[in-house]
Amino acid sequence: MKTMVIIGAGPGLGFSLAKIFGNHGFRIAMISRTQEKLNQYAEQLDGMGIKAQGFAADITDKIQLARAFQEIKSTFGRIDVMEYSPYSGSVATTSVLDTTDESALQIFNNVVIGAINSARQVIPEMTERGEGALLFTSDLSAMSPSPMFGNSGIAMSGLRNYILNLHDRLHPLGVFVGHLSISPLIKKGTGFEPDQVAEAWYNLYEKRTEAEETFPKGIMQFIN
Repeated sequence: MKTMVIIGAGPGLGFSLAKIFGNHGFRIAMISRTQEKLNQYAEQLDGMGIKAQGFAADITDKIQLARAFQEIKSTFGRIDVMEYSPYSGSVATTSVLDTTDESALQIFNNVVIGAINSARQVIPEMTERGEGALLFTSDLSAMSPSPMFGNSGIAMSGLRNYILNLHDRLHPLGVFVGHLSISPLIKKGTGFEPDQVAEAWYNLYEKRTEAEETFPKGIMQFIN
């Protein structure tokens, strides 16, 4: 049975990813800051017949993150898929004229540095096996600049650059790196359901023909 790690697991997209991949035979390891919430998600997933466990860690803390990954490997063995949903922390999104060094740096640390530190926990073993997948979720500011998203746009576009470079480097080694840039309108009870995004992610993972996609598909033609 394969194992998926979801970093930034929450009640929205993270939980939907756990359901969708879990229903396709994956065991689910979840990382976020609060163990109590992770235990609740794991219990709900268990009720659906999906084996899941939470491992609390602050992704901005390199030591905590490394310890969580070691615990996951000790519990489940090898990691086959890692999904990273960046978390902006307590920093509000600022317009470009209101962006400061502090607001830009904290989001950059949470989004980009967290992604780098997470990926480095699994890349060596995946390249050694010649298989595996790294999946990164961003918002649309990664794809198209917007003055409304000054500090977050800096981080998301930097994340996208890292993802595409990883794809170019790791694809020849048998490791798939994918990027899904999603509309900020994603929310339960709307026309943009987290379960739909999770299904789009699974399809992108299964096909492995595209390095990146948007959700909804084709939305960039209405933005650019």
